[in-house]
Amino acid sequence: MGLIQNILAVIVVLGLLVTFHEFGHFWVARRCGVKVLRFSVGFGEPLWSTIDRHGTEFAVAAIPLGGYVKMLDEREAPVPEEQLDQAFNRKTVWQRIAIVAAGPIANFLLAIVAYWALFVAGTTTVAPVVGDITPNSPAAEAGLEQGSEITAIQGDAMRSWEEINLKLVSMIGFSGDLTIEVVPEGASVTRSYQLPLNNYMVRQDPPQPLQSLGFSPWRPDVPAVLGQVVDGQAAAEAGLQAGDRIVALNGEPINDWMQFVAVIRDSAGETLSVGYQRNGEAGTLSLTPRRNTLESGAEVGYIGAGAEPFSWPETLQREIRYGPIEAVGQALSRTGEMVLLTVDAIRKMLVGLISPSNLSGPITIAQISGDSARAGVEAFVGFLAYLSISLGVLNLLPIPVLDGGHLLYYFVEVVRGRPVSEQTQAIGLRIGLAMVGTLMLMALYFDLMRLW
Repeated sequence: MGLIQNILAVIVVLGLLVTFHEFGHFWVARRCGVKVLRFSVGFGEPLWSTIDRHGTEFAVAAIPLGGYVKMLDEREAPVPEEQLDQAFNRKTVWQRIAIVAAGPIANFLLAIVAYWALFVAGTTTVAPVVGDITPNSPAAEAGLEQGSEITAIQGDAMRSWEEINLKLVSMIGFSGDLTIEVVPEGASVTRSYQLPLNNYMVRQDPPQPLQSLGFSPWRPDVPAVLGQVVDGQAAAEAGLQAGDRIVALNGEPINDWMQFVAVIRDSAGETLSVGYQRNGEAGTLSLTPRRNTLESGAEVGYIGAGAEPFSWPETLQREIRYGPIEAVGQALSRTGEMVLLTVDAIRKMLVGLISPSNLSGPITIAQISGDSARAGVEAFVGFLAYLSISLGVLNLLPIPVLDGGHLLYYFVEVVRGRPVSEQTQAIGLRIGLAMVGTLMLMALYFDLMRLW
């Protein structure tokens, strides 16, 4: 069932993103007087199509992993003389720039609208309160105390763990003192700490912003009650059911969920005696966690079960909400931050600060799409906005076959006063296809490695 949900979620996500992207090209092309022959969502044989009064065919194709807008163009097929003024290649260079740039811009606009909707509807988040601190870590050396609420990092206000993680990820490769401002537990005055860093998270796979600083988010004690059990996995095969409360493992008392998880992770392939309570009655059964290999090569136990949902104390819940007008500025700001973060991540990957194994392909996107859909509308819309920004930025890279490659040719044409030669464009096309193909294969390879 989870696989089907992932597939449906990624089809919805990619369908929306591709439709908006191609509609950007389509809308501006029409405004510039270019005849659009086909607007297709997906590749391959059309499953459905219709033709409008302008002669444009709108189609939904069988392979939902992309889309395209086909325009009248003399370079692709002969054009009747009476339609030459509607050919893309006959338009001014600035019109062609506008048409090509409209796709990525549409993705950014979609992200702005998504963030605006989230800010207007309001989001409830958890206060960023420091939990356990690792001995001899930067946090421990600086004297950071458990129970402190983080209010700012490097002078930027922080309201949630999401904002903190985004800020820390943007600082990959940083060396120096990281300034963290907190309000200690039970205090009302802000205190500042300096955490010494050297090449922060360089080539870490995957990046672990908080663990690298030496602390974790504070969490309330969660009872070891199963909220979900996956069919076909070790927990279900052993006879555990949703609602069961785990009270002991091999005779040792289990007090909370994290203690239960820790024992399971350390017991791959070992048979455990599990004491549990179900509907007020006690029972015992045998459970053998399966082996799950992490990217680091370490093996951990896995049983296919999740915790029962729990509620955070109201004192630690924060609501972020804005009026319709104020939310516009916030949405623009968040989109701009995410664009800069994505561009900076690409730069750091090229110079070797970020491991290329962090590339994600269709499998990872499908998994995250499914997870965000199951997590609720807020998570799904937030992921949609982030992916839309990523698609917009990647399409603007100056690689032939991408929108950015075409824009590069057109800006060269603006400077030179004449188009780039067909031969040069053909060579660039081969290079671009090779680069994009290599990136896709790498992303798929790392997807499969994560899956295994």
